[in-house]
Amino acid sequence: MPAIPKIPSDSNFPRRAAVVVIGGGIIGTCITLELAERGIDVVLVEKGEIACEQSSRNWGWCRQMGRDAREIPLAKLSLELWRNMNARIEAETGFRQCGILYFAENAGILAQDQAWFETNVSRFGLKTEVVSGKRLADLLPGAARPMAGALYTPDEGRAEPFIAAPAIALAARRKGAKVFTNCAARGFETTAGRVSSVVTELGTIGCDTAVIAGGAWTRRFLRNAGIPFKQLGVVTSAMRTEPRDIGHERTASGSGFTFRKRLDGGFTVTHNNYSVADILPSSFSHVLDFLPVLRLELGSLKFRFGKRFFEEARLKSRWKLDERSPFEDVRVLDPEPVQWILDDALNKLQALFPAFVGIKPVERWAGFIDTTPDVIPVISETGRLPGLFIASGFSGHGFGIGPGAGKLAAQMITGETPCVDPTPFRYARQFDGTRPDPTTTP
Repeated sequence: MPAIPKIPSDSNFPRRAAVVVIGGGIIGTCITLELAERGIDVVLVEKGEIACEQSSRNWGWCRQMGRDAREIPLAKLSLELWRNMNARIEAETGFRQCGILYFAENAGILAQDQAWFETNVSRFGLKTEVVSGKRLADLLPGAARPMAGALYTPDEGRAEPFIAAPAIALAARRKGAKVFTNCAARGFETTAGRVSSVVTELGTIGCDTAVIAGGAWTRRFLRNAGIPFKQLGVVTSAMRTEPRDIGHERTASGSGFTFRKRLDGGFTVTHNNYSVADILPSSFSHVLDFLPVLRLELGSLKFRFGKRFFEEARLKSRWKLDERSPFEDVRVLDPEPVQWILDDALNKLQALFPAFVGIKPVERWAGFIDTTPDVIPVISETGRLPGLFIASGFSGHGFGIGPGAGKLAAQMITGETPCVDPTPFRYARQFDGTRPDPTTTP
């Protein structure tokens, strides 16, 4: 797993807070920062280390292009927040505005990209453009074969996942939040029909509001409390290379690979076609709900049955709040990277861009993406229990839209006018008959 800066816990465990945020990834830390900046008494609890799971393992892209239309307003807002994040928290997150390209080697793929362009760019006022010929060659130099064209968005960027969320957590602490690592939340208690406390392995924190930002763990946490949440997990693999100055500053995706420049001068390389879904005991609970997205990803999503099935089967599905929970048994989800997927991505990258030939991978890793049936997150009060909010199911988009999601969740908690329309992210859509409608991205 990527090496992340460890954030020490606060020393005095609180008896009470206005809000308890459960989960120290990019979503939980951004929510905590927003609340602390408003002067709200907020405590963040994380079962392992800050950003120890998918929040430090993702691609590091901060984009609007290719998003589901329901996410684009939140993505636009998040990009604005990313641009100011280093100054806001007085620390380095790695954010750089570099521009992103989705390139296509043939007209058929380019036509699919242009369909997204024609539907969304004018509607949302994006700076995305369709480029080809010399313009494309200048933006993405050194291709060994001609390309049909690309979508290019110059105001998009990248950040460093392994340092961003820890830096945001430290900033939230400086602004008054309390942060506790290696402190698993086991559940919550209620009084008079609403949330009244969060029970952790270190003690109970009385509160008015609890926010579940637990990523791939959210379904298990809520299920113990009798609250359903439709969620499945997908394994994605990534690698970083040695530093090399080869003239590629822009982030790009196409032809079976993606790459982005890193602060250390190397590149993060991933596959843009293949990911793996482990078959787990929980996989069967909502399989019918996920059929639309499974059909959409048919061919690119590879199913795997192995040790993860038995590891999950051994975890408790139910537990009392005074008992050790599964979150104490497994502090960190640390899947093995899928080597053939990364090898394929690197081979395709080097075949199209010879400047990458001979570049050495120095680290490989994988992470668990939590996804919903319609592949957009839930950012919402549950409606089943006053004071309980969910901010999960980000479906691989959480890092890029994390700052906006944090702001939206904080506004919901405090009763402010929301920065974007929250309707698409409501929890109730999973159960009110709303038809899941996942869409493809270029």
